[in-house]
Parts: sequence; C-alpha cells; structure tokens
Amino acid sequence: MKLEGVELRRVALPLVTPFRTSLGTQTVRDALLVRVATDEGEGWAESAAEDEPTYSPEYLEGAADVIRRFLIPALFPIDLDPAAVAPALRHLRGHPMAKSAVETAVLDAWLRARGVSLAAYLGAVRRSLPVGVSVGITDTIDELLDTVDRHLAAGYARVKLKIEPGWDLEPVARVRETFGADVMLTVDANTAYRPADASHLAELDAYGLAMIEQPFAPDDLHAHARLAAMISTPICLDESITSARDAVTAIRQGACSIINIKPGRVGGYLEARRIHDVATAHGLPVWCGGMLETGLGRAANLALAALPGFTLPGDISATARYYERDVTAPFTLVDGELAVPAGPGVGVTPEPSDLEALTTATEWIPAP
Repeated sequence: MKLEGVELRRVALPLVTPFRTSLGTQTVRDALLVRVATDEGEGWAESAAEDEPTYSPEYLEGAADVIRRFLIPALFPIDLDPAAVAPALRHLRGHPMAKSAVETAVLDAWLRARGVSLAAYLGAVRRSLPVGVSVGITDTIDELLDTVDRHLAAGYARVKLKIEPGWDLEPVARVRETFGADVMLTVDANTAYRPADASHLAELDAYGLAMIEQPFAPDDLHAHARLAAMISTPICLDESITSARDAVTAIRQGACSIINIKPGRVGGYLEARRIHDVATAHGLPVWCGGMLETGLGRAANLALAALPGFTLPGDISATARYYERDVTAPFTLVDGELAVPAGPGVGVTPEPSDLEALTTATEWIPAP
C-alpha cells in the first residue's frame, strides 16, 4: 500500500459542560484529525494531543508540525502496512500522540481495504462493553452529587472522580455515603500530589475504592510503590506508562496493580495491545482511558477495550456525555453498554455535514 497524500484537519467540539481536573478546565475539545489517502483507499484517525502540554509534553500545534514535517515524509517512500509504521518512525524520538494518529490512520486504511475490523485485528472477544464515566471537579459537593446521580441513572458501570489537594476526602465520602457501597468508585489525581501526601491519600482506604489513579509524578515509580505498600486500595498508573517496557518496569517495582491504557499516550493501538499482553501475563487488569475523543477515537478505543484483559470499565462514555454534535454518528449507551464497531477499519467514518460544521482548518500534504 502506497501513501498518496495526507489531510490534517482541525475541528472544535464544544463540551456539553466544562470538564475540570487538577490540570485545568476545558470547555472545547480542539482536535487534530488525520486522513491518509492511499492507492487502496483512505483511513481516518485523530491525535490525542490537547491544546496545552499539561497532561503530556505534546500539544496540538506541535503534533501537527511533527506530522507535517517529519512523520509523513518518512512514510511516503515505503510500502505501508500497519507493522511498518513504527519502525519507519523509530529514528524520530518521542511524540507518541502524533505517531499514534498516523499509525492508526494507516491501520484504518489497510483494514478497510481488506474488509477487516480493528476489533477483530486486535483480538477482541466482546461485541459490547460496560463503560464508566469520568466526573470532573465541581464548584460544590451538591453539584457533584447531582452529576453522579445523573450518570448512574444513565447506566454507567463505574464512576471516576477527579481529585486534587483540597478536593478529595470529603467529596469521595459524600459520594460513597449517598450512593452506597455497590457503586464501583475510583479516583484520579492526574499527578496532583507529592510523596509527602501519602498518609493523607491512605485515608481514602475507608471508602472502598476500586483504585487510586496516578497520584504522583509520572517518573516517580518509587513513590507509587511506597504508597501501594501502605494502603489496601489498588494503585493504577496512567501517565507513567508510555510503552510495554514501562509497564514491565512498573510491575516489577510494585508501583501498580492496575494499568490505564490510552493508545495516544503509548504511541498507538499496536503498542497498546503489547501493554495489554504484558499486564495479562503478570495477572494485572487493564482498562482503556479517554482523552475526550471524537467519535473516531471513541470507536477505536472500543475495539481495543474489547480485548480479554480489559476487565474494568473504561472511560469510553456515550457521545452525549461530552458533545451535542460529533464528527461521526453518536455512540449511545444501551443497558449500560456501548457496542463495539464491527465494520471494516475503526468501523466509523465522519459524517460530511457534521465534519464540515466543526472544521476550523484543513491542510493537504501531497506525495512528492
């Protein structure tokens, strides 16, 4: 398969409600979509990079620049198949979100040409999945309780609360007291705490949480291992895991007993599958995290989360949780589950009218 050209498209999707974490507040999802045109057809993907380098060192404009100047030129000369992309880009250090977008678009085109779904290609074993919802930091606890109540009524199988210093023990306690012990409840700190806060975090043991996600800095596995030894609540790593090698290191150091796999963070769905395989071999459950994806990323994440080791509900909420209008047909929660797309490639394509309405800029990069 030969690459004939690449379109970079910026879209802006207003959020239904502001989404606040310890990293900041987001009201619009600015996303970078990648469309590859090949001699066998086209493929779509999106970059997980955000406007600012807060969650990771990558940011949207930087991802577009790297794709434009370095990644695409490296792929024009070669015969493309999904396994060829990462080796062709290996000499370019870092930028996993940009690389993931390019590899996924190539993967989508290659699979579509062969009539194979991404789910089948990765090894999915389920056709639909129970999913969770991530709840941002709110202005008041009453607002938090109303939000959680609405999501539980919609059928979500797990509720994740974003926390930060000053917004942790009380909101968690109130949610647990209000909704009972049967609700699967987790918390996510997005690296907001210091190792000195370990004793404070240990107080969360009282609330029967399914996990505490990424309390400390990504490179501080030692602090995570110390906390894991202090508490009974499982520690989940997110930002710390950028490859299968990272996963092995973290597991050997006792820094986690659960891993959140975000394909964009680790460089794509093929590396995500390797992390899944590593975790499964060590007996660790994994789940698929979210980055406020459009329908393109949501579809691909559902395919990944249908693998056997994904035994915990992921952050792959229905479209209506975040957007009134998406670039694809909406994903709808049915009996607490989302269907895994079964069509070729990622299983969805942009709806032309929605795509046009949400587009803010486009750029075409032809083959030389």
